[in-house]
Amino acid sequence: MRKIVIGSLIVCFYCFPFVYISMHQDFANRSMLGYLFMIIVTSLLAFSGKLFSNSTSLIIGNILSVIISFYFINEMTGNERWGGYFKPLNPYQLLVLVSFLNLIPQFFALKIANRYKKGHK
Repeated sequence: MRKIVIGSLIVCFYCFPFVYISMHQDFANRSMLGYLFMIIVTSLLAFSGKLFSNSTSLIIGNILSVIISFYFINEMTGNERWGGYFKPLNPYQLLVLVSFLNLIPQFFALKIANRYKKGHK
């Protein structure tokens, strides 16, 4: 029961549109801090998810985060500056690229969580 509750919480936290918020920070403030925030938070979620739950919640959470980010990015399509800001990529291509690259630190967080679990059994 505890794993289900924690897994559900992890999925809920992943429902935050991390990529969209990072892209919006980049666009609005010319700041890369949004991307750093995304990497740190999603890595912590991956670590916590693996430590206290299972990997299924991480997969579902990442998919939901991309879908929600896609929705918000789609809402920005009327802004002409937004569409041209991320050249040579368009916002949707950047969404896919950043989402994929964000899986790399999460993978390392999963590996660290596995080692931590094995060391504390």
